[in-house]
Amino acid sequence: MSTRTRIAFLKGHGTENDFVIVPDPENSIDLPPAAVAALCDRRAGIGGDGLLHVVRSAAHPEAQHMAAEAEWFMDYRNGDGSIAEMCGNGVRVFAHYLQRAGHVAEGDLAVATRGGVKSVHIAKTASDSGSAAGDITVGMGRARLPEGDVTVTVGERSWPARNVNMGNPHAVAFVDDLAHAGNLYEPPPFSPASAYPDGVNVEFVVDRGPRHVALRVYERGAGETRSCGTGACAVAVAAARRDGADPAVTGSPVTYTVDVPGGTLVITEQPDGEIEMTGPAVIVAEGEIDSEWLETFVR
Repeated sequence: MSTRTRIAFLKGHGTENDFVIVPDPENSIDLPPAAVAALCDRRAGIGGDGLLHVVRSAAHPEAQHMAAEAEWFMDYRNGDGSIAEMCGNGVRVFAHYLQRAGHVAEGDLAVATRGGVKSVHIAKTASDSGSAAGDITVGMGRARLPEGDVTVTVGERSWPARNVNMGNPHAVAFVDDLAHAGNLYEPPPFSPASAYPDGVNVEFVVDRGPRHVALRVYERGAGETRSCGTGACAVAVAAARRDGADPAVTGSPVTYTVDVPGGTLVITEQPDGEIEMTGPAVIVAEGEIDSEWLETFVR
């Protein structure tokens, strides 16, 4: 990286789940965990819940096998520099960046992630309006519901939680008051430990109305965030099963409105199990990273 004098970046968010975006089509920028954490630092860096490393699938060893299906790979990193399988809000922002950069047009496209190839639809209104924001729908795949009881604890309170896997693990707990989640500075304890050997995203959920819920979320590797796309999907599935709705049984789609601290997402589960998430994506800034500063975290 020492031969590079300028490294472009952008800053974007999806329902206030915010990201540093680093375009790097040929995968030529070294981004070890320490560098990612430095870029995502809100005081000493650019600041973000995570980092979207934009790479052509053919240029990344983890994505080459998906290159025939998806030209672009979302090499997603958590704010602490750790690698994550998938980020639903991140995919929307990733797609919006690709459109802004002229790599794709409105309509359908495929994005490779560590959680598999995701189908994305960019609404024409995003470009027709001339606005930086526009609804983007992401095919999030199917939820898996591992068996076994899980318990989540905050202080003296404990709740049963639904184990939902959206390509990454979630524990969904329905509570009476979102304040009961506490400050979420630290990962909420869960049991049994064997349920989530690599850690877990924990959602605390309250009802707002018929098929309308609100959540707070602790994302592993990031802490409490303003939004979590896979978490919203996990919550919608858990709420539907709690409410006795299973599209695979009824043959009819089920849609939930999910309020997150940073906005609103609409989640639809289809009869074949496919889950679609619709919400906004915004690019707020772009600039250049001081490569000499970044190199101090690469050595």
